[in-house]
Amino acid sequence: MRRTRFEVALWALQRASAAVLALCVTAHLATNIYAVQGGLSAAEILGRTRGSVGLALFYGLFVAAVAVHAPIGLRTVLRETLGWHGRATDAALAAFALFLAWFGWRAVAGLVA
Repeated sequence: MRRTRFEVALWALQRASAAVLALCVTAHLATNIYAVQGGLSAAEILGRTRGSVGLALFYGLFVAAVAVHAPIGLRTVLRETLGWHGRATDAALAAFALFLAWFGWRAVAGLVA
């Protein structure tokens, strides 16, 4: 019973993070296309993003959604294609989630700091 609840919780987190990612990717791409077509260089864009709390919050949410979504999806792929199951796989993917979060948030800090 406990394992079933865990699987249902992962399923719900996967779907919720997918919804957040859909919005974040759309906003990210639209903003970047607009900026590049407007003739802004990478240096000019970075100059405009410095100190932006709004961008830090937006990209922090983006990173959090990736750190949730990707390991759960990878877990499913590993289970279905390689037959990997158990706590060791879950622990490795939890470490992968922390890796994604750490480096993603470092990138966000570099963008707005």
